Amino acid sequence: MSNDKVILVGVDGSQASYKATWWAANYAKHAGLMLQIVCAYSLPSYAAVSFDSTYTSMGDDNAAHIDAQEILAKAKAIANEQGVEAQTLIVTGDPSSVFVELSRNYNLIVIGNRGKGGLAERLLGTTSSSLPAYAYCPIIVVPYTDDNGKAMHLNNTIKKVAVGTDSSPWGLKALQMAADLASDNGAELDVIDAVPGLQGVGQEDGVYESYMEDLEEVLAPTRQAHPDLKIAKTIVPESSVSALTKASLDHDLVVVGSRGRGGFTGLLVGSTSQGLLQHAAGPVFVVPRKFVEAEKSSSAGNVDSVSGVKRVSVEALDSEEVKALESSIDSQA
Repeated sequence: MSNDKVILVGVDGSQASYKATWWAANYAKHAGLMLQIVCAYSLPSYAAVSFDSTYTSMGDDNAAHIDAQEILAKAKAIANEQGVEAQTLIVTGDPSSVFVELSRNYNLIVIGNRGKGGLAERLLGTTSSSLPAYAYCPIIVVPYTDDNGKAMHLNNTIKKVAVGTDSSPWGLKALQMAADLASDNGAELDVIDAVPGLQGVGQEDGVYESYMEDLEEVLAPTRQAHPDLKIAKTIVPESSVSALTKASLDHDLVVVGSRGRGGFTGLLVGSTSQGLLQHAAGPVFVVPRKFVEAEKSSSAGNVDSVSGVKRVSVEALDSEEVKALESSIDSQA
């Protein structure tokens, strides 16, 4: 199941996952891609948390399957409202393991963040289960609420892209993918190099100029590949997490590499609950280390399908239900 032209979005019944579906549907529409929506569950954990809202008997697969279909019906309705005809999938298994395996066969997976428990907690809560850290394809994490718990409004188009980069393979790949995304969407690209050691150093000392020259050297291949792309570059004397969190306030997408050593590419090695993913005010596009490594491998793409994935049909929601759902996931809907 290699899906070069398909975006996968994970849902679990939380408002955060429905917000991710809304964003993924708009992304798919503008990029001319297909959208698949997947609901993953394992019965032991399902009996304990039952996705995010209801409870069922231990081991009752039929009830779990019905609930999954209801969740998928809501997500599909949201996608339909954006003009996207989505496919709906159910897969049984621990969501953390399932999504890592699914990432072998997709070019992009979208998940929501800041839900109360559920999928976001299982996929983002700890380093050991962090999907962005261990995925084989890029992951976009879409925030649902701000740090105060208020549902946020997100743009449905990409006009400004920020990228945190350094000279590591993951930082350079993040820069390449950010430039491609910006070019494809007719957007501006802001390239940010965070150097905490420059705090207190004056612009007149010539140190900034030296860093700017190094950054321009890193940017040379990007300018050659995208001669018409509007690119701004900035040296920021603060931490990468702080710099990109601020950038998320006025950019439609923030791109970053993960699992490198230090700098931007190292920011997701530690607890993601305290980093960029938990505080960003907009979607974060993560380029994982395994994605870069797999791309260089001759065996990349030669993987088996994830077992247990089934396409399912779902019932349509009426227009009033869809309007109520949309208004609950966006502060300006």
